[in-house]
Parts: sequence; C-alpha cells; structure tokens
Amino acid sequence: MADDPYTVLGVARTATDDEIRRRYRTLVKELHPDVNPAKSAEERFKKVTVAFDIVGDPVKRKAFDRGEIDAAGDPRRSAGPRPGAGPGGGFGGARWNAGQGGFDSDDPFGDIFAGFRGAGAQARARRGQDARYTIELDFTEAALGAVKRVTMPGGDTLDLNVPSGVVEGQMLRLKGKGQPGFNGGPAGDALVEIRIRAHATFKRTGDDVALDVPLTLDEAVLGSKIEIPTLTGRVHLTIPPGTSSGKVFRLKGKGIVNATAGLTGDQLVTVRIVLPEAIDSELSEFLRGWRERHSYNAGRK
Repeated sequence: MADDPYTVLGVARTATDDEIRRRYRTLVKELHPDVNPAKSAEERFKKVTVAFDIVGDPVKRKAFDRGEIDAAGDPRRSAGPRPGAGPGGGFGGARWNAGQGGFDSDDPFGDIFAGFRGAGAQARARRGQDARYTIELDFTEAALGAVKRVTMPGGDTLDLNVPSGVVEGQMLRLKGKGQPGFNGGPAGDALVEIRIRAHATFKRTGDDVALDVPLTLDEAVLGSKIEIPTLTGRVHLTIPPGTSSGKVFRLKGKGIVNATAGLTGDQLVTVRIVLPEAIDSELSEFLRGWRERHSYNAGRK
C-alpha cells in the first residue's frame, strides 16, 4: 500500500499547488539517483515520484482528498452501510428481493452472496487488474522525451508518449490500458516502469548534463574554440587562454527539460588537459628553460 502522499512530500494537506511543486523540486534535487546513490535515497525518490503524481495533479489531488482514489491512484471501493446501521435493521438496510432472487444492490455483503443469487441477479462490477510493463530508453530519449511502442497482453500495441526528463525507476500510468473489467467494470491501468541505458559521454546530475572534454596543452595555454556535443547537437565552446584542467563551463538551458517539475537544466562541461603520448625534445627543452625563469606555486598542500 502506498504511503500518504502529503506525508511522503512533507507538506500539509492545505499546501498550495505551488508549494507542492516547490517541495517536489527540492526533493528531486536531493534524492535523484545521479546525485544521491544511496539505496535508501532511491527508494524514497520512487515514493516521492508516486506521491507527486497524485497531489501534483489538481484533478487527482481533489479525487484523493475526497477519498475517491487511494495513495497509489487506484479507485477506492465504497465501504457501504455497516451491519445493523440501516433503517431496516439486520444487514444495514439490505433487503431480500424475492423477484430478483437475492439481495438488492445496496447489500453490503453482495460480494459474499453473489454466487448464490438467482439467475436474474446481477453480479457487482469489478475494476480490471493493473498491467505492469518495463520499457528501456536511451539516455537522450529520457532527456528529451520520445514515443515508444508498447505491446499489450493481447498483442495490441500502444504508442506511449514519454515526457522529457523522466528518471530511472519512474512509473508512468496509462488510465484504462490494463486488464479488462469484470461484469462491465472499468479496465485497470497500465503501469510502465522506466529503465534508462547509460550514455558513453553524458552523465545526468539532477536536471543538469555533465560532460568531460579533453584539451590539448596548446589549447589550454593559448586558448581556442572547440566543438563539443550537446543533447540537441554540436556547438562551439570558447576556451580562454590559460585554462586549467578541471575548469567547468556552464551552457545555460542545454540540460534536461524536466516536464514534470517544469525545469530546464544546464550542461556542465569539465575540461581535462591531455598531454601528447610522446614528449619530444623540443617541448622538453622549452619547458626546462621556462621553468627556470617562471616557476610558480600550483597550490599543492
């Protein structure tokens, strides 16, 4: 059973929609698996995602507050009148209907006696079971969004619109796409769990994309303009003269477009100076003379 979404997010039931969104963004930055690799953080991150799916959606939130759906988003079954509480006494107002050969539809024990009703009785409708799937995405598909085809149990296919910014383990709910209902009841939902393949170059840090780029010695010393990849194509990055290894450049708006949180991250480019495989005599002699005349403190402790 899912935990109360307000408790999971740490907000009051009277919190505004904006307060809930701000709280969710804070928790995402704190618990995202790329930022916090702890197993406990991963489990809590999944719970936060489920909770925000309920109370972050104004329609679902109202339905939850009215008791129409539970903390997992599933419809609640009506408890019905309690035994002895109805005006007719006995089974809380349940009445035997001889013409129907059983209890009326307000019978709180209708489920128990359904198998013993006469041929004219109507069994109670039941919601279908949820169907669970796992879908694997490339890093860029998860970052930018994609349309993926899912094969349903009966062999039918469904085109799933994956929003941008989904994360590992996130669950997408497709209303009414699960198992069919019983006796006219509504179909269950399809729950699609997201799995993301690692990228050879990019790494996700919250909604930012991190990238290491090698620099030659002359590019770092003299400055240069280099071409680097981003999620949406290659761009040019200006390297100023005297750039040290480990310097981080921020490309605004080139990160993850998080459709759920309404945020757009940046791309963080860290440069690493790479020396040539073979140091020739010309470079060695130049640096020896340079060191004698221009020694400096690199900051080592």
